[in-house]
Amino acid sequence: MANFFSDNKDLQFHLGHPLMRRIVELKERGFAEKDLYDYAPQDFEDAMDSYRRVLEITGEVCGETIAPNAEEVDHEGPRVENDHVVYARGTAENLKAIVDAGLGGMTLPRKYDGLNFPLVCFVMANEMVARADAGFENIWGLQDCAETLNEFASEEIKQFFLPWVSAGATCAMDLTEPDAGSDLGAVMLKATWDEERGTWLLNGVKRFITNGDGDVSLVLARTEEGTSDARGLSMLVHDKRDGGVKVRRIENKLGIKGSPTCELVFTNAPARLVGDRKMGLIKYVMSLMNAARLGIGAQSVGLCEAAYREALKYAHEREQFGKPIIRFAAISEMLSNMKAKLHGARALLYETTRFVEIYKQYTHISHERPLEAEERQEMKFYNRLADGFTPLVKLFSSEYANQLAYDAIQIHGGSGFMKDYPCERLYRDARIMNIYEGTSQLQVVAAINAVTKGTFLEQIRRYEAETYAEPVQPVVAKLRELTERFVQMNARVEELDKVQPGYKEFHARRLVETAGHIIIPYLLARQAGEEAEYVRSAQIYCKLAEARIAEAYTYLMHSEPSDTELFRQVEQEYL
Repeated sequence: MANFFSDNKDLQFHLGHPLMRRIVELKERGFAEKDLYDYAPQDFEDAMDSYRRVLEITGEVCGETIAPNAEEVDHEGPRVENDHVVYARGTAENLKAIVDAGLGGMTLPRKYDGLNFPLVCFVMANEMVARADAGFENIWGLQDCAETLNEFASEEIKQFFLPWVSAGATCAMDLTEPDAGSDLGAVMLKATWDEERGTWLLNGVKRFITNGDGDVSLVLARTEEGTSDARGLSMLVHDKRDGGVKVRRIENKLGIKGSPTCELVFTNAPARLVGDRKMGLIKYVMSLMNAARLGIGAQSVGLCEAAYREALKYAHEREQFGKPIIRFAAISEMLSNMKAKLHGARALLYETTRFVEIYKQYTHISHERPLEAEERQEMKFYNRLADGFTPLVKLFSSEYANQLAYDAIQIHGGSGFMKDYPCERLYRDARIMNIYEGTSQLQVVAAINAVTKGTFLEQIRRYEAETYAEPVQPVVAKLRELTERFVQMNARVEELDKVQPGYKEFHARRLVETAGHIIIPYLLARQAGEEAEYVRSAQIYCKLAEARIAEAYTYLMHSEPSDTELFRQVEQEYL
């Protein structure tokens, strides 16, 4: 029987990370609910046992139901009937299996019928679901919209919506519009207060909405008359049962075809205000987007896992010239690199998740009581790390999903181009991951401050100061050299940006990726211990990182301020 948790010792390693004790302590508030709910843990060991049991159930559902349905769902896809989405047969079966297993509301408090699990467990579940079917992860994973309600909505709204999500209600983020993609400040869907009905009414169009016909939708809308920027936007929540929203069409996409991407028409659709007016984009969407970046990170790592396993299996089975192709150096090198990137992306994903988790828990605690001075400092520390690492993990994991899916097809040769093997679907599914929820280019924009303000370097120095096992000492020594190169690159950019404004922007991706290429092998070296598999991944990734940093270093250190003008000239070519 396939189980996507028990067959993955890497997931089990990250579940057992030392920071989990601190995370559980914060999440359970000292196990205050152990006498209130029969499923609340009594202590740390009891909590960890619960997490493992539920993750094993999730792994079984993924291996036994979602993965076998993936090809059929990709072929059938959802459709529109009577202005609403009808899921593919396999998708409906997946949802039933997930609900029957009690996997709704994983992170929500128990008073809303949730499991009150840490974010780490939810991200692991997302990764396993994505390994089974990346398109279905978009539907199930959007339950993290409920976390935004839990953090910012009134108690009345939380009592109404959150138990429904825990029971299996699907969710959606209705943000983008035909003329407002990444530029969400340009959103124009109107929300007007109807005094007679005592509700907000939504009118307008949303486009490219993942699972757009979800039961619970968070909608970014313009509540302030006469405004045209972010200050006029608020967040509202819409209940599908109230009507007023029609699905105009489902987009015909390259990949993730089981996930309905909808164009929606709102006509006097009732909605309730979440939090404060005018804070929709400035505060609440930023929270949503950070969660979405982690979600895409998990989705990307899950697809990396699937692509690597498909490639490895085929390389063992396919024979050429009298031997399995895995015995050819060109193939074994590809697979070794794929595995190192997979391990690296996953290490970065769960390191980031731990940072976000601790920061978020202190945010919730601050709503219950004033934080102590030491707690405020810890919250500030992890908030800073979360802000820098979240775009970094989205950047690296989504790019690696594309690379591993590409390499999986290459290892399959001509067969990989056919629909006879899953790698063809994985390749199509991967392509969106470095585009939606902020393109790779926008992740660089979000992460560059963590370079220039020293967040990444400070954390690299902390990794540098840790103790490492003997087998990875050469890796650590090389990373110290690469860090000094990173320092030189950053200093040069800071100096020349004063001479030529825009110089830092021009080299931003080189700086951000250099930071990531140092951080990831440190994480792998820390994970390695004496275990040969992770030692190899740390060694291989370090070699890949050294090559990439050498390229970026040479380019940047020989680049002059005037170089930025060479690339701006392309703007004039078609004018």
